[in-house]
Amino acid sequence: MKASEMRAKSPADLKALLLEKRKEQFNLRMQRGAGQVVRPSEVRAARKDIARIKTILGQKKTGGA
Repeated sequence: MKASEMRAKSPADLKALLLEKRKEQFNLRMQRGAGQVVRPSEVRAARKDIARIKTILGQKKTGGA
């Protein structure tokens, strides 16, 4: 999801999306730990989405952007 799409969402929606992405990241870590094949691009994408959401939440909190 692009940052512009995330900026259009409400803080409550972003928090729900953050929780979903964190669960996804956890599941990917568990799969990797269990020896299942996990594409590194999926892990990287989840991490970047989490960072993007946190950045936008911080901007909304301080009144920026």
